[in-house]
Amino acid sequence: MNQKLIKNGFILAAIMNFSVLIFSRGFTNVAINDADPIVMSNFGLLMIVMWGIAYLSAATVISNIKWVAGAFALEKLIYVVVWINWLLGNSLEAVYSTDIFAGIFYSIYGLNDLFFMLFFAWVFISSSHKIKS
Repeated sequence: MNQKLIKNGFILAAIMNFSVLIFSRGFTNVAINDADPIVMSNFGLLMIVMWGIAYLSAATVISNIKWVAGAFALEKLIYVVVWINWLLGNSLEAVYSTDIFAGIFYSIYGLNDLFFMLFFAWVFISSSHKIKS
C-alpha cells in the first residue's frame, strides 16, 4: 500500500466533508435541514464536519490504520444506506426547486460517501500488506 495515496485519500475525504459548510452556507441553508430534519439537522451537519476532522487526523497516522479505516468504512456505509432510503422516499426535484445548493448536496452526498466507503474498505482490507512510503 502506498502511504502517500492513503494520506491524500484521507485528506480528500476531509475536504469533501468540509464542503458541507459551502452547501449549507455555514449552517444557514434550511432547505438542507428541511429535506431531512433528522440526519441533516445543523447538529448532523456539524457531525459531518467533525468526521472530516477525524479523517484529517487519520491522514497523519503512519501505521496501524486498519481498524480506523474499517470504522470509517462502516460510518460511510451508514450514510450510503440513509441516502438511498432518502432517495426512495423523497423528491430531488422538490429540493432543487427550493434551493439549488440543497439539491446538489442531496444529489451527490451518497455517491461521495460510497466512493470513500470503498476507499476506506480498501485501506482496511489492504492494510495487512506492508505500507510503502
